Amino acid sequence: MTQLTLNSTRTALVVIDMTKGVLTLPTVPHAVEEVLANTVRLANAFRRAGGLVVLVNVNSVDEKDLLHPVSDTQLPLPAERPADWAELAPELGPQPLDHLITKHQWGAFYGTDMDLQLRRRGIETIVLCGIATGFGVDTTAREAYQHGYNQVFAEDAINALSEEEHHYVTTRIFPRMGRLRSTDEIVAALQAREHTS
Repeated sequence: MTQLTLNSTRTALVVIDMTKGVLTLPTVPHAVEEVLANTVRLANAFRRAGGLVVLVNVNSVDEKDLLHPVSDTQLPLPAERPADWAELAPELGPQPLDHLITKHQWGAFYGTDMDLQLRRRGIETIVLCGIATGFGVDTTAREAYQHGYNQVFAEDAINALSEEEHHYVTTRIFPRMGRLRSTDEIVAALQAREHTS
C-alpha cells in the first residue's frame, strides 16, 4: 500500500447522504456517531486546505422523480419520513464554498451537475464517504470511475445496511476503483500538502 498524497486544489470530498433521516437508520460496521465525526473531520480538513467539499442528499417533493423499479426487495426506509429527513446533518454545515447536490437516485452523478462542477474546478480525485456503502456510495463510485476520476474511499467514514454489504464492497469493489484509506491517513495527506505548499 503506497503512502497517500493529495493535492487539495485537485481533490474534492464527496459526502453521500449524511442527512438527519439517513443517520437514524441502523447501519454498520462503525458507530454512526463515529462515521459522522470522521466525515466532519474530513470536511473541515478539506476546507482548511482549500479543497472542495460536495455535500449530497437525496430528496424529492412528490417522489415522482425517484426510481420505482419492480424488484424483489425494497430499501428498508420508513413509510412516513419526517419533514427534515433529507436535511444535511447540521454538524456538516454547509459552509459558503461547499457545493450542494440533490440527487434523485442512488448515484450522485446521473441527472446532476456533479461532473460539470468537478471539471470546472479542475478536480481529478474524489474522496468518498457517507451512507450506504452498497448503495449511494458504491453507485457514485462506479459513476466516478466511468467518468475517469481517481478515488480514495474513507473506509471509517462509510457505513452500510449490513456487515456483508460493507465487507463485500470494501474488499471486492472499491480496491478495483481506487484506494481505501482511513480518515487519519486522508487528513494527514492534506496536512502534509499544506506544509509543503
